[in-house]
Amino acid sequence: MKNILAEITAHKAVEVAERQKVRPAQELENTSMFSRTPLSLRSFLKQPGRNGIIAEFKRQSPSKGIINDTADVQDVTTTYARHGASGLSILTDQNYFGGSMDDLQMARAVNIIPILRKDFVIGEYQILEAKAIGADVILLIAECLTKEEIKHLAEFAHNLGLEVLLEVHTADQLDKISPHTHLIGINNRDLKTFQVDIYRSMELLKQIPAEYSKVAESGMDDPATIVTLRNAGFDGFLIGEHFMKAENPGAAFESFTQKLASL
Repeated sequence: MKNILAEITAHKAVEVAERQKVRPAQELENTSMFSRTPLSLRSFLKQPGRNGIIAEFKRQSPSKGIINDTADVQDVTTTYARHGASGLSILTDQNYFGGSMDDLQMARAVNIIPILRKDFVIGEYQILEAKAIGADVILLIAECLTKEEIKHLAEFAHNLGLEVLLEVHTADQLDKISPHTHLIGINNRDLKTFQVDIYRSMELLKQIPAEYSKVAESGMDDPATIVTLRNAGFDGFLIGEHFMKAENPGAAFESFTQKLASL
């Protein structure tokens, strides 16, 4: 996975440089969405009537190939929101995940809950893009960035009013947490073995300072797992493939949340 991450970030640098030539930063700053006040995912995770789930819209992945290439982003995300999702995660990487910034903009047009731009952010320009397309939160991946890069990019995003979800996989990456990484995502999947171990995540959780919101990521296909993680201290639960691999992701989400509510 380290190799695929390195490949993706190298490709991203070329891709972003090309986009920047076509659409300068000043043009992004002049869009109508850029002046919009972003929503707070941290607040929505604790909002009564919502379940803490950040429900993802993802068409494909490097490891799984096509997951769902027929689902409609507006139909799926409005169903997610209607059944209590605290936030949405929209893949905008086209080359490896089949996503697009259009997907996020279409989700934004019909939803009034926070949206995470799920992508491989390596520079300021992508954060300006996120703001311009209506995102509320950006993802920074500790595996891909140095401590100094994370500190700089998180502060840059914070100054634009965006929240930052920092994804970590190992205890040594906790050193990369900075004051403006508002939410810390712990990936339950080991990047080397692909095994899911929620107890490893719960051990990492204990080392994160109380002031940060904690988000569990990956491998939560049973509502009982959400209850276990919530009791351990997680505030949010980012779930992607479990819903998207269903023929009807919205219906799969509704069924999951009904079971969760009964526990």
